[in-house]
Amino acid sequence: MGMGKINITSAKEMLKKKKGSSSATDCVKKGHFAVYVGKMNKRYVIPLSTLNHPLFKDLLRWVEEEYGFDNSEGCLKIPCSEDYFDGLVSLITST
Repeated sequence: MGMGKINITSAKEMLKKKKGSSSATDCVKKGHFAVYVGKMNKRYVIPLSTLNHPLFKDLLRWVEEEYGFDNSEGCLKIPCSEDYFDGLVSLITST
């Protein structure tokens, strides 16, 4: 599905735009990005390589289909449960 590449590209572009400004992505070490998850917007800092993993791409597609991407706040928000996200990231980074 071609839409996944557009979504991931949009997320990467959003992160690049914020790189030079004072934002929520400050203090993120090179090769990582910040994402906010769940109702409480818990901040996670995860490797950029995560964006290329098929499971993470599926999550981004689901988020866009269900909620759309609103970049008005300048950060990437994923409205899934923190437990689900923890498990997904653990699975991705362990492989």
